[in-house]
Amino acid sequence: MTDSMHEGFVSALLVGEYENDRMLVHDVFRRAGWRLFEARDRRHALECLDRHAVQVVLAESETPRWNWKRILGELRQRTHPPQLIVASRTADDSLWAEVLNIGGFDVLARPFRADEVERVIASARRHYDRPVHGRPIAAVGVA
Repeated sequence: MTDSMHEGFVSALLVGEYENDRMLVHDVFRRAGWRLFEARDRRHALECLDRHAVQVVLAESETPRWNWKRILGELRQRTHPPQLIVASRTADDSLWAEVLNIGGFDVLARPFRADEVERVIASARRHYDRPVHGRPIAAVGVA
């Protein structure tokens, strides 16, 4: 069995610039033994998603010409869409509610905290493995 098949292993894509937060994200992934890909624009992100099994996408809220809503729309077109986490310096309840209501997984406030990044990424990875079509229907007896 390959590492990517192990429950708990994460393969993620970081979309955007991230400035000083980039090193923190790399450190979290290195310590956890997870795989991290990076793309600064739409074309490179889509190429990465086509080439690699990615369970989680971490995207800046305002990536130039490709904001998180557009990213989510493109992820939804995939057979098994990765979970989208939106990163924002202006993370607030309004953005969090919007992300969740539209189908994103969560919001991470920037600057990042290592423990929070690890917790949210791991949670998104677990959520990726859940059945897409909902819960099994219980059998109902006929009298």
